[in-house]
Amino acid sequence: MLSASDLRKGLKVQIDGNPYVVIDFEFSKPGKGQALYRCKMRNMISGNQLVQTYRSNDKFEKPDLEERKMQYLYNGGGEYHFMDTENFDQMFITTEQLGENKSFLVDNMEVDMLFFEGQAIDITMPMFVYLNVTTADPWAKGDTSGNDTKPVTVETGYELQVPPFVEEGDKIQIDTRTGAYVTRVKE
Repeated sequence: MLSASDLRKGLKVQIDGNPYVVIDFEFSKPGKGQALYRCKMRNMISGNQLVQTYRSNDKFEKPDLEERKMQYLYNGGGEYHFMDTENFDQMFITTEQLGENKSFLVDNMEVDMLFFEGQAIDITMPMFVYLNVTTADPWAKGDTSGNDTKPVTVETGYELQVPPFVEEGDKIQIDTRTGAYVTRVKE
């Protein structure tokens, strides 16, 4: 059992038989009374969000989650298909469940897939991915007093800001937690 004092961003809890992940968390201690924990949570199956306030004596169950290594195969009809690397079973996860992670998936990428009661509900991406730049406008020199960046599109269709020296055809490293450019990769 988990208590409200254990709540933090990224924690997974079970509420009314469904797994939720805490996506935002705020603690407040009024002058009198119990501490309050205001949480924004996302249902890991449906993707619906819930904002709830809990007191310090509220309890939560830990969801029965299992994690397996999976390999990304393809995207079709709003579903992303993966293959278990041990027994070659195929599973899929919906675009809503995948969220922003879909911007970083490339064919044959290995990820950790999270299961709840045998159903695939989420994936854990590697911390960094290496993607090829497919579209990059030439940089025009201008006001250089601030940070100079330009927009580029990578092979998955994801758009981000990069330094002006990054060109079309370059391979770049992207942080999957923030979606930000890290460095250009030499091949």
